[in-house]
Amino acid sequence: MLRETEPLCGFTIAVTADRRRDELAALLERRGARVVLAPALRIVPLADDGELRAATTALVEHPPDIVVACTGIGLRGWLEAAEGWGLSEPLKAVVAGAYLIARGPKARGALRAAGLVDAWSPDSESCDEVLAHLLDRGVDGKRIAVQLHGEPQPEFCGALAAAGADVVEVSVYRWRPPADPTPLRRVVDLALGRLIDAVTFTSAPAVGALLRMAGPDTGALLDALRTDVLAACVGPVTAAPLHRRGIPVMQPSRARLGALVRALVEELPKRAPTLRVAGQEVTLRGHAALVDGSLRPMAPAPMAVLRALAAAPGRVLSRAALLTALPRGADEHAVEMAVARLRAALGGSAFVQTVVKRGYRLRVD
Repeated sequence: MLRETEPLCGFTIAVTADRRRDELAALLERRGARVVLAPALRIVPLADDGELRAATTALVEHPPDIVVACTGIGLRGWLEAAEGWGLSEPLKAVVAGAYLIARGPKARGALRAAGLVDAWSPDSESCDEVLAHLLDRGVDGKRIAVQLHGEPQPEFCGALAAAGADVVEVSVYRWRPPADPTPLRRVVDLALGRLIDAVTFTSAPAVGALLRMAGPDTGALLDALRTDVLAACVGPVTAAPLHRRGIPVMQPSRARLGALVRALVEELPKRAPTLRVAGQEVTLRGHAALVDGSLRPMAPAPMAVLRALAAAPGRVLSRAALLTALPRGADEHAVEMAVARLRAALGGSAFVQTVVKRGYRLRVD
């Protein structure tokens, strides 16, 4: 059983990853978090895809001058598919003979595992830095193989082609919507209601998938991510779509799941507001309050009322004002029930004071 002292107790974190979701969820739960699993996408490998085989054969017959390996999983999948076609060794030979770029440490690790050594890798792990490096070297007349990372990269490949390069796009896998979109829609709703503290992303396409799922609520979702819900990205490439929309992003110094979890352990408790109420220290977390260090989990309605009262410490909020914090369709009786449940969860009526004919207030010291 988790101790209340675990650093993420009381916080709810959404995981949008597919491939390593169980690993990430286990790391978060071990530190006390409540995890909502909602794969934003699923990876569809293309081992039997005619396009991939044709691109591989073309590169073996006409070797590239430059090879850009974007992802570890993609490079491994490409080599495995080539082995099934009897092209593994010829493919390795042409890759080894090219100017080899690894976009990040995972791609470099996959290259080294295959006995290949990259000539250069960007510090930022970003395609923009790779593009700048190649354009600075000069690509006119060069044949460049780009192993894509799940989605087409028209800006990157288009810029190389415009500079005179012969670009061969190698798509080893593609992103597809999840088989069941319900969990992802639930994450949108939870974020809109401020019922989760953070959403984790391990790929840029997952960011796009969540925003597409929001549909007409996209603006409200972006507002939640700018304010109350922390966007946690594993690295700069993943964070780029959020940065472009002006979303503040938390990312670790190293693009690793363990580093992402450590960054959340450090950041989320800092974001939790703490008040002195009725002589005790009350800290608000996603689905619970810490009362003098003791964890008090709550249902969404009393937690929403506590959050609204804490945002106006000491002020009286009317039932009508508190009603706006509850789910649509609730009435003033629901406010009274939520206040009663809030008092019970906190440990007594001393925390929330009734002001006759006016409403309720937190008894802030």
